Amino acid sequence: MENMAEEELLPQEKEEAQVRVPTPAPDSAPVPAPAADTALDSAPTPDSDPAPALAPAPALSPSLASVPEEAESKRHISIQRRLADLEKLAFGTEGDADSTSSLNSNNLGTENSQTCPLCPKEKFRAYSSHKLRRHLQNLHWKISVEFEGYRMCICHLACRPVKPTIVGEQLSSKLGAHYHCVICSATITRRTDMLGHVKRHVNKGETKSRYIAASTAKSSNEILKETDTDIQVFPNYSIPQKTDSYFNPKMKLNRQIIFCTLAALAEERKPLECLDAFGATGIMGLQWAKHLGNAVKVTINDLNENSVTLIQKNCHLNKLKVVVDSEEKEEGDVLEDDGTLGDIQVTRMDANVLMHLRSFDFIHLDPFGTSVNYLDSAFRNVRNLGIVSVTSTDISSLYAKAQHVARRHYGCNIVRTEYYKELAARIVVAAVARAAARCNKGIEVLFAVALEHFVLVVVRVLRGPTSADETAKKIQYLIHCQWCEERIFQKDGNMVEENPYRQLPCNCHGSMPGKTAIELGPLWSSSLFNTGFLKRMLFESIHHGLDDIQPLIKTLIFESECTPQSQCSVHAPSNTNKQGKRKSNEVTVNVAKKQKSDASTAHPPFYYNIHRHSIKGMNMPKLKKFLCCLSQAGFRVSRTHFDPMGIRTDAPLMQFKSILLKYSTPTYTGGHSEGQMPPAPEDTVTDRVQMSVNDKAEASACRRW
Repeated sequence: MENMAEEELLPQEKEEAQVRVPTPAPDSAPVPAPAADTALDSAPTPDSDPAPALAPAPALSPSLASVPEEAESKRHISIQRRLADLEKLAFGTEGDADSTSSLNSNNLGTENSQTCPLCPKEKFRAYSSHKLRRHLQNLHWKISVEFEGYRMCICHLACRPVKPTIVGEQLSSKLGAHYHCVICSATITRRTDMLGHVKRHVNKGETKSRYIAASTAKSSNEILKETDTDIQVFPNYSIPQKTDSYFNPKMKLNRQIIFCTLAALAEERKPLECLDAFGATGIMGLQWAKHLGNAVKVTINDLNENSVTLIQKNCHLNKLKVVVDSEEKEEGDVLEDDGTLGDIQVTRMDANVLMHLRSFDFIHLDPFGTSVNYLDSAFRNVRNLGIVSVTSTDISSLYAKAQHVARRHYGCNIVRTEYYKELAARIVVAAVARAAARCNKGIEVLFAVALEHFVLVVVRVLRGPTSADETAKKIQYLIHCQWCEERIFQKDGNMVEENPYRQLPCNCHGSMPGKTAIELGPLWSSSLFNTGFLKRMLFESIHHGLDDIQPLIKTLIFESECTPQSQCSVHAPSNTNKQGKRKSNEVTVNVAKKQKSDASTAHPPFYYNIHRHSIKGMNMPKLKKFLCCLSQAGFRVSRTHFDPMGIRTDAPLMQFKSILLKYSTPTYTGGHSEGQMPPAPEDTVTDRVQMSVNDKAEASACRRW
């Protein structure tokens, strides 16, 4: 232990005392206390830091420099500003003798001997002043921890006793060395731990000491603005490990699309009881209440006490009323009661407990990581035809970078594929569907989004065992060919398939050695988008002026319809949606009929990456041109938000490659004449595609073996 390396040991001190010459050297002669202080201030020793370095910097934040004398007397004696102050305490100068003797009764020694004020008598006996000065410099001051001009020296007093140990047949209890924190007065054993402890205080903005009056401290919180909503954030707000209230500016797209979801739901029935289960700074719930007004009753929850305090401050910053325990709590200025701004209830409890106690129409789950620990509680009391939105940020497991974590959290086998983002979305939907089915509820997927740093799934809840059974049937396994990236969901039925490779449209198993396919899942096998709801979301985004989210919603609409059109019609919601609450039985019947009618028109699962299936020696056509070619060939085709170069189509991979080859142009090298080569005959297209597949398979086999 680095802070326990002492240079003064009792046996060595005894030997030095016996060998010492009666007449001391001039540099070791005892000096009166005032003269010693003056010498230290004017000419510091080499081991000690120079006096200007120990002086408080005027540009620092409010520190202990402005503390009154009454407050300074309360801090521990191991916290000093200069080495001279520590030596004053040891030598007992005038004016400090009473306080010093009260702190340590063993300070006074013989005529020319002094004891250490930070060590017990058993550890450091009374010796001459020069030995005490060297002891204070090398043991206490040299390994101290500095914070804003103050030094937290190591202390050996009985402030932190160590557990007694049995040595032989005797019980010995030894005192432990420790530091006293200047901010919170905690006792820390190791110096490295003390440095980390002070650093955590600084990262959380707790730079003011407990001895400083609150009026002298300045707020270090920063105020940010997003979509006409002001929020206060802690320092290091974008680093989860260094703050209590994490705020990610990159999640602005996520917050806007969830707002459009809630706005579209608010047109069906009012008022809505909404829950932001993990509030952090409260930015999402504040946007709901500020822009939707009395149409929503917002509840923001967080388990961290600092986050709850910050959420309440942000509510008052945006002139919103805070309701705590059914009582209106007002702080600061008088709030306007014009009826345009809704009330916000701020709670501090575990999210699972809160969702078990109360019922909600809209629940948003956005924990740091996976959401599987909160799905059962979310579906336990959610109301019929309510909406549950789940944001998962554990992309390392969902994107097959940590396959063992995906198996642990989602019970799913997964590998890295070209369509890994849609695979991740279907994994999360499958987990949500299983949690709903355990509560005798079914789901209707409104949309699923998988971007670079999060996966968002929004589902509508359908009560009843019939809906739960229909939902459970849509969870299936996927057969994936590792050679050509072809894929297909397993057929329904409980019979054991003799040769599962027959279900794949490719012939890789017959032409390649070994096992070529793998079973992935369980996954959600039905549609990921609801076109009607997405169009209503697009209307709400235009109505509220959210320009950043409109391109994404339009892409989702094209993808749900599986059409290559570049325009979509946006109509206002019908009057039937604005006539208050709709009857639950009528809506349930309509949803069931719509699911049966849209089963044949649902978008095809997964997509192909045009770069992944490019042919060697050929220049690919433009993406828009290729989409038109696939559409003219009679296949459904659209772009996908999962991959900018991805194409969602119901065409088999062989047809996809043949059309890609047909409209590709060969690359020319030196020696060839300029001009376009004649297109290949139709009968040779399939052969060339098959040759390309075989070449890639052989190359993969070489890398694999």
